[in-house]
Amino acid sequence: MDTDRVRLCFYRLLQLFSTCAAFSLVASLGTGMGAVSHWSMFIWCFCFVITLITFIVQLGEYQPSLPFSGKSFLFTYACLATAFCLSASIMYAITYIQFLPHGPFRDQAAAAAAFSCIACVLYALEGAFLWLLFPETTFYFATIHGLFKLLETSVACIIFAFISNTSLHQHQPALVWCVAVYSICFTLGAVAMLLKLVKFESRLHTFFPHFLLGQTMLSVLLYASALVLWPLYQFNEEFGGQPQRSSDVSCSDELPSTLCIWDQKLTVAILTAINLLIHVADMAYWIHFIFISLEVANQSPSPGESSQIPGLSHHRTLSLFQESDLIHLQSRIFL
Repeated sequence: MDTDRVRLCFYRLLQLFSTCAAFSLVASLGTGMGAVSHWSMFIWCFCFVITLITFIVQLGEYQPSLPFSGKSFLFTYACLATAFCLSASIMYAITYIQFLPHGPFRDQAAAAAAFSCIACVLYALEGAFLWLLFPETTFYFATIHGLFKLLETSVACIIFAFISNTSLHQHQPALVWCVAVYSICFTLGAVAMLLKLVKFESRLHTFFPHFLLGQTMLSVLLYASALVLWPLYQFNEEFGGQPQRSSDVSCSDELPSTLCIWDQKLTVAILTAINLLIHVADMAYWIHFIFISLEVANQSPSPGESSQIPGLSHHRTLSLFQESDLIHLQSRIFL
């Protein structure tokens, strides 16, 4: 086994230990936790299982037949696991640890959050190592659009953690629509990431950037509706909302066990606004990208260039242009 493989195995072993320790420490507390804390436990368990599978595959040198390259999957997973473990650490600390009284239970919960942070750092190190190990590979999450999708997915997962508490949205159809918006946009983003991961854009040629732009524009419209409806029905008294934090009984407890309902509603509203801004930036990126691609495709080559590349069609020009899009155009797009 070469040095690079040994280093990756070392990362995986530490990741397995960290995620398992975080999950085990929280599970052994045996006290009532909120929906957000359960979501954090799910993230640690999920990361442990996927890491274990990749570790076994790598250790056994098994090369399954997949529609995407192994290194692309590993880098994608490392980026997602970094974002998920970071969000789990923050959510668990904010919604649960700060409400525990000082003592062994709080120390144990803090240790779990610390192990989650360690796992986050380890996944980030693995991603950086893979990026340096394969400099010739264009990893999706190393591009601007990939970073946008990573942020959108991470924020959406945090929103799901809060809305898993059904008491936040069961009483109003408009709030159920907001939950549907979060689910639809997350699904559309996951499909876009999967298509990029399996390099499906090479089959769609010039249509793929327009598909991504349409998907992002739809997400912007849906999130805009959620940003209007969620605060309106949660905090406007005329629509059955609670404008004041003091009007929420769960926020008046002297010794609360978790983040109160009103605070959770406010958090979802803030996260909705943040994700809307990310989607708007993503949409602006694709509008600018398509504009530049059309500009380049419509440029007439000089006679010398025509003789050097005979028979190069318009679709082939855009296809070649797309293959280097997210690396060679990013500096120009944001000038």
